[in-house]
Amino acid sequence: MKILLVCSAGMSTDILRGELIKYAKKEQIPLEVKAVGVHAYRECCTGYDVILLGPQIAYRREKIAAECGNLPVLAIAPGDYAAGNAAHILEQVETTLRGLDE
Repeated sequence: MKILLVCSAGMSTDILRGELIKYAKKEQIPLEVKAVGVHAYRECCTGYDVILLGPQIAYRREKIAAECGNLPVLAIAPGDYAAGNAAHILEQVETTLRGLDE
C-alpha cells in the first residue's frame, strides 16, 4: 500500500508518517508513506494508492482528487490525526481500497 500524506506544510504529517510506519511494521503490513506540504502534492501524487489529508486542508479534498487523476482522497479525522491513531487510519484506507476493488 502506498500512501501520500498531505498537510499545510508537511511537518505534522511527517510525525504521523512515523506512526503509520511503526504500526505497519508491527502488524506486518506492507506500506510506503510519503509526507508533503500542500504546495507539493501535484508533483508527486502519481504512483500512490491513496492520498490522506490533514484536517486543516480537508476542504481541498475534491480539488486535490481532480488534480491527481481521481485517486481516492480521504480526510483524516481530527481526533485520529491528533492522536496518531495509525490503526484506525490504516483501517479506513484498507476499507476504501477494498471498496474500489469490488
